Amino acid sequence: MKRLIIDGDPGVGKDAVIEHDGEEQVLFGISRNGDWHGPKRVQLWCTMGTEDEREDFEKRNFVPQWLDVERVDAADVTVVDPASART
Repeated sequence: MKRLIIDGDPGVGKDAVIEHDGEEQVLFGISRNGDWHGPKRVQLWCTMGTEDEREDFEKRNFVPQWLDVERVDAADVTVVDPASART
């Protein structure tokens, strides 16, 4: 599981599937920053991981401050599924 900061908005929502580092990753949670204050472009702060890590995310079996953080531009994000209807 990682924290991904996306500069800009590639049009993704919660449970979206993206391709990152050659793997499909699920965006479990998204915080949108910069609409009112902050950077000129919106930033999406996402918690992402593989489908196998979903249970750990839902049970909060991780420490958010200890996750590795990566930053990408919205143009570099390959969206596989913008917002899946997963339960």
